[in-house]
Amino acid sequence: MTPPAKRAEITLETQIESVDLAEEIATRIAASAGFVEEDQHKIGMAVREAVINAHNYGNQGLPEKRIQLIIELEPEKLVLHIVDEGQGFDPNSVPDPLLEENLLRTSGRGLFLMRAFMDEFAIQKAPHGGTELVMAKHLPHS
Repeated sequence: MTPPAKRAEITLETQIESVDLAEEIATRIAASAGFVEEDQHKIGMAVREAVINAHNYGNQGLPEKRIQLIIELEPEKLVLHIVDEGQGFDPNSVPDPLLEENLLRTSGRGLFLMRAFMDEFAIQKAPHGGTELVMAKHLPHS
């Protein structure tokens, strides 16, 4: 029988300090789950980029809005959800940071890094509005 997933839900304020807090929480959980230091760093950076996007673009820096960080440790993978209270967005409208005309632009780099660092990545409409990023990293084999 498969053991149930472990789950942590953290409500973050829409303030820049929440970025460091979310990264630290994710990195510590990744370490306790057995990820090597390089993967801990990748997971932390992906969460950092997601919370920055939720702060800046989703919640537009409005302090009355919140950011949800949900971390699930499943038998095969670590799953991270970052949910904002914004209007949502079309990921296809974000410029490709690898195209020559976008190399000096900052827009799109965070999504690129999240996709590169994680094994699974999805953007969806959050159940109560806003955007939900869902990212997963497969657990290392012992």
